[in-house]
Amino acid sequence: MASVSSSPCSPQVVLLLPVPLQPQPRCRLPRLPLPPLGLSAGTRRGGGLVFPLPLPAPRAAEGNDGRTVAKEEEEEEVEDEEDGEERGGHDGSRDAEGPGAPRGSGRFAADYISLGIREPVYEVIEVKSNGRVSTKKISRRQLLKSSGLRLRDTRSVDPSLWLMNSMPSLLVREQAILLNLGSLRAIAMHERVLIFNYNSSGGKVFLELLLPRLNPRNINGGPAMPFQLEVVEAALLSRIQRLERRLMHVEPRVDALLEVLPNRLTGDVLEQLRLSKQSLVELGSRAGALKQMLIDLLEDPHEIRRICIMGRNCTLDKQSDDVECSVPLEKHIAEEEEEEIEMLLENYLQRCESCHGQAERLLDSAREMEDSIAVNLSSRRLEVSRVELLLQVGTFCVAVGALIAGIFGMNLTSYLETNAWAFWATTGGIAVGAVAGFFLMYRYLKARKIL
Repeated sequence: MASVSSSPCSPQVVLLLPVPLQPQPRCRLPRLPLPPLGLSAGTRRGGGLVFPLPLPAPRAAEGNDGRTVAKEEEEEEVEDEEDGEERGGHDGSRDAEGPGAPRGSGRFAADYISLGIREPVYEVIEVKSNGRVSTKKISRRQLLKSSGLRLRDTRSVDPSLWLMNSMPSLLVREQAILLNLGSLRAIAMHERVLIFNYNSSGGKVFLELLLPRLNPRNINGGPAMPFQLEVVEAALLSRIQRLERRLMHVEPRVDALLEVLPNRLTGDVLEQLRLSKQSLVELGSRAGALKQMLIDLLEDPHEIRRICIMGRNCTLDKQSDDVECSVPLEKHIAEEEEEEIEMLLENYLQRCESCHGQAERLLDSAREMEDSIAVNLSSRRLEVSRVELLLQVGTFCVAVGALIAGIFGMNLTSYLETNAWAFWATTGGIAVGAVAGFFLMYRYLKARKIL
């Protein structure tokens, strides 16, 4: 390519033409001043490059409240970026979960991923409505997605929070029922139930009662109850049976102790009484908590109706709280199930009240026996104190006689040592004086009702 220029070392910018290039003599061009920051490159005009003049920085206009418009624009940009990030995180989590995921599950999983915390995984037993049992591992995110629950709902059945959630509870949600009855923690849905801590005593008893109910041979031709009601009844029955068994184990021991005491006060007997009383206190508190849960559930018909419409194409009117179904037959079935559930809860409430009342009566008997033992021990301590007081009075009278004997033993001349009768007279006087002083002190103590 050839160049057209007035001088090879001229500081002007040359115009390049599409012709064969010829070697040019090397020269060093002087440095040109750089354009201001933020401006675009030079534009081509005519035969050379023309750099635009630096533009003045825009002045920020003052707002009504004293804040500059530029600062407001910067804050709006930051807020838009944060909203965009949140929307992107929510959209990504919702796309990963699918349209049926519950609210909060995507945000919960995103928080776990962003914080680098390992998501909890539960090992549960799944029992389906046909009686099929399988053991599976399920993460918290999958649990929330499949059951339609929220994160705060799982706190009542989370095995890692058993110290915080020791009170029995029965929570009804749109697609599931959460059961927390001591060592039994489960989530009952329309066609299956997930059992946590299935190796515990409560989980084993619950499985033993639930599986025979799901066997079609045990129905005996009667109408089958909905699966979730079978689960609720088996859970309540397992809990009350455990309380009754514990009561039957404690009651004979308490009766035997009440027959022996308070005549036989030994360390072993008192220790057995203490342990029995502790068992009764624990039994009474558990039965009382279950009783209160059943009372609260019976006093809330809304929760009972939510159990009835679970798995059906029915809804509850927000104003009248009536059941509304697309099919009239389903509404009739739901109303009948509501009465059955109320009767079921009342039956178990009576059994729970009986167990709680019996435990309270045994506990009152044990406390009365403790009071009787305390009175008996107090009377014995009073007798011992009386004997000690009599001994102290006798010791005082004898000490007075010893004082007189000590006076005569000072080896000083008293003109009595020359008489033979002085020894016998002094000894007799000391004895008579001690006895007289003892009886005088005894009468004084009796008169003051000290003895």
